[in-house]
Amino acid sequence: MKPIRVWLTPTIPNPWKVVLVLDELHVPYEILAFRFDDIKRPPFITLNPNASVPAIEDPNTGVVLWESGAIVTYIIEQYDKDFNLTYPEERLQDKHALNQWLHFQMSLQGPFFHQAGWFNYLHPEKITSVQDRFNNECKRQLGVLNGVLEGKDWLVGEKMTYADLAFVPWNDILHQCVPMTLEDRFKDFPNVKAWHERMTARDSWKKLGEVRKKAMEEQDLDWTGMPRGISSYSDYLDKIANGEDTRAKE
Repeated sequence: MKPIRVWLTPTIPNPWKVVLVLDELHVPYEILAFRFDDIKRPPFITLNPNASVPAIEDPNTGVVLWESGAIVTYIIEQYDKDFNLTYPEERLQDKHALNQWLHFQMSLQGPFFHQAGWFNYLHPEKITSVQDRFNNECKRQLGVLNGVLEGKDWLVGEKMTYADLAFVPWNDILHQCVPMTLEDRFKDFPNVKAWHERMTARDSWKKLGEVRKKAMEEQDLDWTGMPRGISSYSDYLDKIANGEDTRAKE
């Protein structure tokens, strides 16, 4: 099997759920990590006119896809023939409950965590009511997950599935979205904490962490996604628009 090409920018969480699923299924993949500066330029913009990561190219089937949830669904349908991360048709409720949780992650967790991070750390104007709105919604979602996980290890059924894995990348940077310490991010959500730690203890997540760290170092990136030495997102965008080299200067 030829490796699936995964296009990503290192600090954005959504691509890593795709990588996580591929790794758990032992599907060969190749990461093409590029700078955010180039997200609206060829070759990436020709793959995804929406200019967002991830996108994949599967040379085994000729399929090109963007949007992380669509990609995960494709990978599961195409490559999880042994139902390692999903359930078969005879478990209809469980099979579709997984899709339900993937949609929850895509429509709520990802967007709201992202907006919380934006208004807390990157937006030039601090608007308390907006920050509170997104911070409280992130915590509300964690409360939903905490309640559903009461008395069980996984969201659906008796095993870890793609629905569980989809939540890991954003949950792992909760403290970079909502102001709190790393140690306190799940203090009010013990079931979420245990669930998250079950998955981050796996070899697939540890491997992903090393790959992500290396890609960030190679691109001189801070945790905000901006190159080291750039103080504001507006400055970063201005430099990109002007065609300037945004790499950190030693």
